[in-house]
Amino acid sequence: MMQETTQGWATFDCYGTLVNWEQGMRQALASVIPGDVSRLLERYYEVEKQVEAEQPFRCYRDVLAETLRRTAGSMGMALAPGDEHVLAKTLPTWPVFSDVDSALRALRAQGWKLAILSNVDRDLISGTLRALPVPFDDVVTAEDVRAYKPALKHFRHFQDKNRVANEDWIHVARSYFHDIVPASQLSIRRVWVNRGGETAPVPLATVVLPDLRDLAPTLQRLRG
Repeated sequence: MMQETTQGWATFDCYGTLVNWEQGMRQALASVIPGDVSRLLERYYEVEKQVEAEQPFRCYRDVLAETLRRTAGSMGMALAPGDEHVLAKTLPTWPVFSDVDSALRALRAQGWKLAILSNVDRDLISGTLRALPVPFDDVVTAEDVRAYKPALKHFRHFQDKNRVANEDWIHVARSYFHDIVPASQLSIRRVWVNRGGETAPVPLATVVLPDLRDLAPTLQRLRG
């Protein structure tokens, strides 16, 4: 009997990397706030970092609501009662990027094991997992580790649970702040999926890709 070939582990951030986070947020916010939400979104991202860092730990649906409440209030935008929950309500249906299907299927065909390390709750990501084209071997959420990236708990929990050596592991993510920086601190090889054409404050990524179309051959080269 032939033994299955395993390349190692490829871990992913989910929202922004696999799921079109910005489009999902824009559509959700536009349903409760009239007009252009671009300025609100820009401010939202900064406020969310602050809310996630606060203690005691909040579940992510509460982070979403509190961040939207604070951001809208600081910009003089009125929310109707209950509208602060629009992001949590819609998150499981946010669209998957078109390049995800072929990229994940190619990695599976090469023998990679796949995992997600995400700053969300278990119940929120469950809907997203059903929309992804392949099953994942592991999922680590903020709810599991009671912390939010860029804290290192997601990475350490995953590594301890699966007994993964650094040389058998590559992390793939869009967020420089939440993922590339902590992965570099742990000397994990890291692929920055720079979908937004951003400029890195410090060059910490092992490889930079504009999207996932060349992810499978890139990981194969990194694996050697």
